[in-house]
Amino acid sequence: MANPLYDELFGIHAGQLTPFLHLPDGTIITHTDFLAIAARIASLTALIGLKAGDRVAVQVQKSPEALALYAACVQAGLIFLPLNTAYTVDELTYFIENSGAALIVCDGANHEKLATLASRLGAQVETLNGDGSGSLMAKAASMPKDFATVDRKSDDLAALLYTSGTTGRSKGAMLTQDNLLSNARTLVEEWRFTANDVLLHALPIFHTHGLFVATNVTLIAGGSMIFLPKFDTDEVIDLLPEATTLMGVPTFYTRLLSDARFTRDLTQHMRLSVSGSAPLLAETHVQFEDRTGHRILERYGMTETNMNTSNPYDGDRRAGTVGFPLPGVELKITNPENGEPLPEGEIGQIEVRGANVFKGYWHMPEKTAAELREDGFFITGDLGKVDPDGYVHIVGRNKDLIISGGYNIYPKEIELVLDEQPGVAESAVIGVPHPDFGETVLGVIIPQADQSPDLDGILDALSQSLAKFKLPRKLVVMQDLPRNTMGKVQKNILRDQFDTLFTGT
Repeated sequence: MANPLYDELFGIHAGQLTPFLHLPDGTIITHTDFLAIAARIASLTALIGLKAGDRVAVQVQKSPEALALYAACVQAGLIFLPLNTAYTVDELTYFIENSGAALIVCDGANHEKLATLASRLGAQVETLNGDGSGSLMAKAASMPKDFATVDRKSDDLAALLYTSGTTGRSKGAMLTQDNLLSNARTLVEEWRFTANDVLLHALPIFHTHGLFVATNVTLIAGGSMIFLPKFDTDEVIDLLPEATTLMGVPTFYTRLLSDARFTRDLTQHMRLSVSGSAPLLAETHVQFEDRTGHRILERYGMTETNMNTSNPYDGDRRAGTVGFPLPGVELKITNPENGEPLPEGEIGQIEVRGANVFKGYWHMPEKTAAELREDGFFITGDLGKVDPDGYVHIVGRNKDLIISGGYNIYPKEIELVLDEQPGVAESAVIGVPHPDFGETVLGVIIPQADQSPDLDGILDALSQSLAKFKLPRKLVVMQDLPRNTMGKVQKNILRDQFDTLFTGT
């Protein structure tokens, strides 16, 4: 037996002195050096009694050592549980308790509070700070730089990722070795990654995008990464000439486009810019192409499945779509009420099936049964359609669907029209309680810089494009939309904020 994930991601680079991580201070960490760090951490986990299948909960700042901890868990057969660095200690309690983590690795600043929790749960605690210091690396320093990789099967769990939990308790998505490996192999082929690629990595590594897409793809291809602790416009612009590829969330691209230094000359050597984790405005697509001559490649994935679809590398990358199902991924649009497939062009729930689809939710058999069909299709909770050319369009989340007076209203359709109006930078459409219609439409507008949108004029323009029942009952102006750490608009927060706007209760 072997360990497929470790062998294909990390083991293939054993003895290679080629660069893997380029750090902002000019330091280069080779594949060999990186694997030695990981092996020392793996040796430490064995020394303190962790065994294959144990969960390791990790809430630390991004660093080479934090990435090596992921590699160490894979090598030691441990289940890696990365946690958002924005979570408070109170929020962490649920994830750590629910997962039954045997080891907690945290920032030194949180050690005291988490040590109390760990003691109650029978877990161990080590610290790892953003600069690589802390008890984990101090103890690992004396460990051997070689470690006998633990045997694992392709359907063994490799990671546990908790969903955002905007409607109830977060669910732990169980991801197997094959889930991660199959998706990374596909993306390398579809996006043409090679050992010559240098990825500018400014994403967090507690999320699928930065960890299982960006990192795993680079590792399988044998490329290297410019490894930044976070996105900083000045730093990214300075380092872009050294990169060939960039993966980001829409905010990355809007920030770059707002800087005059981001030019065609600066990006002429770049072969690929990928966007995901949140919808990319059509305007951003157009501005990016006008400025650079390149077209952003947008794709669609989620915690439970990694990547499902992608616009083509060669071919028409269409704004407002997420492209085609990836090879090996089946996608269908179904009626939310009965699960029956819908005709081409009709909006329904998106279901996917493939080797990328997770194994189920940790200790939640009812949730697993409700969302993962017996035939392997996963009900994503996203609403979408497939156009006559086969491109997939995402129109929103099932829970964001507005039902007003018996009519189904899809927020994305209204947002697309709102975003085109003078003075509007961005919009979000939500359903809020209404005494007569059950729900009604509320439009939230973010104005362009130094602009005051004409709300009456916008409503009039909408009435020319949309049926009366889709028109917002009211438009409100805000300076910013609430977002999570990956840039996705948190409509649940908006709904809470405006919940009593029309009911007065």
